[in-house]
Amino acid sequence: MRKSEDGACVKQRDCAHILVGAGFPLQSFPLLDFPHSRGSSFGFRSSCERRDRLLSFKVFRNRVPAAAFQKVHPLTSFSDFSLLAPLQKALAAEGYTKPTPIQTQAIPHALAGRDLLGIAQTGTGKTAAFALPILHTLGKSGVTRKPRSCRALILSPTRELASQIAESFRAYGKFMHLSIDVVFGGVPVGKQIKRLSTGADILVATPGRLLDLIDQKALTLKDLEILVLDEADQMLDLGFIVPLKRIIPMLPKKRQSLFFSATMPKTISGLADQFLTDPIKVSVTPVATTAERVTQGVMFVPVSAKQNLLHAVLLDPAIERVLVFTRTKHGADKVVKHLGNARVEAMAIHGNKSQAQREKALLAFREGKCRVLVATDIAARGIDVDGVTHVINFELPNVAEAYVHRIGRTARAGATGIAMSFCSNEERPYLRDIEKLTRLPVPVLALPEGFVMSAPPPRLPPGEATRYEDPRSNGNRGHHQAGRGGERQGERQGERTGQPQRNRRRRFSGGSGRPAGQNAA
Repeated sequence: MRKSEDGACVKQRDCAHILVGAGFPLQSFPLLDFPHSRGSSFGFRSSCERRDRLLSFKVFRNRVPAAAFQKVHPLTSFSDFSLLAPLQKALAAEGYTKPTPIQTQAIPHALAGRDLLGIAQTGTGKTAAFALPILHTLGKSGVTRKPRSCRALILSPTRELASQIAESFRAYGKFMHLSIDVVFGGVPVGKQIKRLSTGADILVATPGRLLDLIDQKALTLKDLEILVLDEADQMLDLGFIVPLKRIIPMLPKKRQSLFFSATMPKTISGLADQFLTDPIKVSVTPVATTAERVTQGVMFVPVSAKQNLLHAVLLDPAIERVLVFTRTKHGADKVVKHLGNARVEAMAIHGNKSQAQREKALLAFREGKCRVLVATDIAARGIDVDGVTHVINFELPNVAEAYVHRIGRTARAGATGIAMSFCSNEERPYLRDIEKLTRLPVPVLALPEGFVMSAPPPRLPPGEATRYEDPRSNGNRGHHQAGRGGERQGERQGERTGQPQRNRRRRFSGGSGRPAGQNAA
């Protein structure tokens, strides 16, 4: 019988990979010599198809010992993975009992040392799908970390996502003696250099800060064993293709690479070919499919009335914790300001905020102290907060894939959620792109009862007054600004003339040579 490089029988190797692809744990057939080298594998679309086809392959019974089939059982709990005892203890403490579909399919391949390309929508447990195999592999090997190096590297597109990935690793590995660190920009690099001087078993990083540390000789990747690229498509959207290409030559040839993402555009195929070798593709949902538990809807409204509509929608007490998305950082700040004038508590999170400000806003939102969090798409991937009841697209994204990530912030961990979008006439092409990508029409919602587009924004009851209110503004000015806040067309005109929209109106509102309102100023 022909032998593979590691000495395992080729026929046995193929059987083993098919069994794993069918959803059975490696430990279910210990008499089979399962190799860690790359071999063939087969994909199946459903659990029923896996079992039917597996039983129909009579040739298996001539290649696999009978005892192996007697011990085979489907993966229904985390104990079926035969993870290390400290991991199982941590999972029990976290209340994890049944793996999600992406975890059921990805973890066996990752434990087998295969390169993996995983596609699953947000909120399906992608982090645990790569965190558990990494912790198991590193904890079982017994290799000690070296100074200024890391054994496993997880690349994340945003600071918030990097922090949350590191928190997940610490939660799963709290009973293991593994060093877990996270590095990203926006904070002094000196402390990060000092921490990495002793090395890290697991390092979560953003590409920019990772290259900074490498350039300063504070970190080397020559001892890397496992590489994970999380939210790979977002890496490309945010322009990280150049840093990623710089990182590729620094990686050792012998390593395991895992790719995970909610969507998989065609542009990422070339990048995956550079990082992955003979990867297993795991997909638990069609590409760009929106979350099934999210009730979607769209309201058609002029740009000038969006602020009023947002205030009217937020009067609903059923909206307990809401994420509002804008396309620009300036737009996010304007929404927060107008909400504050209307006595609605809100905070913003985007790239112009310092790391301390972003962490403060996210913590207040997570703890329920802040009801409304306004964010841009860049920050969308890092917001993993339980209990988000609503997502409001104040502005539709001009990249259809971003819509999937936005509404994926709600209906997480088995919960349900509502996503509503405000669409102007100028944004109708974006809506068509979204419906084409998701292959689903977005239902049209009726405007709130009694809503008048030209009316000043309503105020919440006094009992719900916010701590945030601009001391420089009074009620009349707040109403005036909120009435035209969000007028992106007027904003663009103001930018072209080089002056704020308010001053530009005053300049041409009077008949005299001096701008109107100059004496009052």
